[in-house]
Amino acid sequence: MDHSVWRFSAREPAAIAHGGDLGSLRRAFPDAPNPWLDLSTGINPIPYPVPPVEASAWTRLPEAAEVQALRVAAASAYGAPSGAHIVPAPGTQILIETLPRLLAPTRVAVLGPTYAEHAAAWTRAGHAVAEVPSLDAIGDAGVVVIVDPNNPDGRTFSRAERRGLAATLETRGGLLVADEAFADLEPVESLCPHVGPGLVVLRSFGKTYGLAGLRLGFAVAEPGIAARMAEALGPWAVSGPALAIGTAALSDSAWRAETARARAADAARLDRMIARAGGRVVGGTCLFRTADFSDGPGLYRLLAAAGIAVRRFTERPDRLRFGLPPDRTGWCRLSRVLT
Repeated sequence: MDHSVWRFSAREPAAIAHGGDLGSLRRAFPDAPNPWLDLSTGINPIPYPVPPVEASAWTRLPEAAEVQALRVAAASAYGAPSGAHIVPAPGTQILIETLPRLLAPTRVAVLGPTYAEHAAAWTRAGHAVAEVPSLDAIGDAGVVVIVDPNNPDGRTFSRAERRGLAATLETRGGLLVADEAFADLEPVESLCPHVGPGLVVLRSFGKTYGLAGLRLGFAVAEPGIAARMAEALGPWAVSGPALAIGTAALSDSAWRAETARARAADAARLDRMIARAGGRVVGGTCLFRTADFSDGPGLYRLLAAAGIAVRRFTERPDRLRFGLPPDRTGWCRLSRVLT
């Protein structure tokens, strides 16, 4: 695969449903009580305590030393070989959009069902994209995209399986794109320490740290690919405040460990609540749980009428995904509907 070929497509993207669309819900359920309880995303409801940010971070362009400090902090947090392997970006979504434009057209296999923006981004960039149900079905694809842990069902593969896939793709000039957006708080083995010419790993900041509005994400790749991605993003891709907050948060391993423990307990509590409502939990992570119900559409409407937003799936109307409530009031509101 020729990593020096860049492509850009100006085609209009297809509409993709995401969580967090409270405006549409308010219009559809105008009598629902306010404020809405938004459980439709997989974002940590207990955010990292934002440290003070120097006033100058808002008024000047970021300095190279600040970008390097963030890279070093991210490399340490993710187990990457060095800061040169880290590409900071204004959210992982822009990396999902950028990477396909750096590669010549090829066959792309996206292991699904999963986050729909992956297939959409590769399609927009002119690649031939197929969603495949298993690793056995990737065929001769030049690029394989795997989300691990997967959204929305939490599916995971062993590190040996994922490393083996990356090695196979590398031998034929291909690339594995491993989206580890939900890996921070899970007992999974990251591929970040093993990045090479056939592997790019994506990591989300906003989900883990509950700061999605900060718009910060990372690619982890061998330095040559990392440099090309950084060049494509352009200078000052990450704001000064995001650099400062991101560096502090990624350096706080104690907070991350305690958060993993606390959110896992919350996820277990949510599982019990779903089970009492007759649901069957089919998977998830400690930031969201996905379950099947005998009347998914009916429960979705019941929750919305109570001012509670959850994620539904057009292709699976029996299936709903629940994020975690942020506080006792939120847990009580959800319990009243699910009991």
